[in-house]
Parts: sequence; structure tokens; C-alpha cells
Amino acid sequence: MDWAVFVVAGIATLVGALGVVTCRNPVHSALMLVMTLFGIAVLFVEQDAHFLAAVQVIVYAGAVVVLFLFVIMLLGVETNEDLHKDPLRGQRPAAIALGLLMLLEVLLLVRSNWVTGAPSTAGAARSADQTNVEVLSRSLFTRYLLPFEATSVLLLIAVVGAVVLARRPTRAELADINEDDPDLVTAE
Repeated sequence: MDWAVFVVAGIATLVGALGVVTCRNPVHSALMLVMTLFGIAVLFVEQDAHFLAAVQVIVYAGAVVVLFLFVIMLLGVETNEDLHKDPLRGQRPAAIALGLLMLLEVLLLVRSNWVTGAPSTAGAARSADQTNVEVLSRSLFTRYLLPFEATSVLLLIAVVGAVVLARRPTRAELADINEDDPDLVTAE
């Protein structure tokens, strides 16, 4: 029975990941991301990592995807892009070359031995009176506090930047700009 759950969750995760990349509509792409994240949460449950499954659903599928949808809606999805016009020449061939290089690297890594011999990623062995959540939280809020906080600050900066970029000037601001520079053409 475990293999059936694994196969279904794995297929859902892969289909969602492909949907994120192939969907033309950004909202559909974000919804496919939710499907991918839920599939990963089911895979965590299969591995008895219930805390990680809960974090996956609450933080990623909940907060991060809602943040993505907020930014998508704020920026507007009604504009169509011209896919035949390439703003950066050579971007697509470079992306294809880097993708093939990463695929080659993954294939080479699959052939190698992945055993590291490390007993724990946090470096501390768990005692009988500590739960996994206690060990993880102690590690996260002591040893990895700076990267944790830096990530939260970067996410906050990204949201503020998206709001600033999406903000359209009001008619009064456009009038003030036109008074300062009469040669400036207003685009509405």
C-alpha cells in the first residue's frame, strides 16, 4: 500500500512541477505549484516526517503561494507578452545549454555513491527525552538563525519591491510630471 501512495504522490508532484513550467497563465502556474507542494507533503508523511509535512503545507502551500498569487494579481495578468521578441539576445540558447549541463550533472551524481556517513545534519545526537521538533527548533533558532532571518528579510524586500513596481501613478502625479516636462508624452 505504501508504494501506491508513493506512486500517486510522485506522479502528482511531477505533473504539478511540469505544469508550473508549461502553464501560460501565471495563476494556473501558481495552482500547479500548490499541487506540487501538497504531493511533497504526502511524500513527507510517507517517510514519517509529520512536522516537515505540516510545515510544507502551512508555510509553502499556504503562505508562499498566497504571496505569489498576491504579487501576480498586483502586477496584473491581463497583459500578453510577445514570445517571439527576445529582449535579451542569446538568453534562450544559454538557458538550454545550462539546462543540459545540469541534467548531465544530475545523471553523473546518480551514478555516484551518496553515502556521507554523517549521523545528523544539525550535528547533535538526539537524546531519549527530546523530540525531533525540539532538536530541529533548537538548531533552527540557534545555529541557523542568521540565514533564517536573512531569508525572511529577502522575502519582505521582494514583496515591497513588487508593490512599488506594480504601483501605477495617479492622474494628478501624471499631470505634475507633464507640467515639469511638457515634451513628455503621457501613456495611459
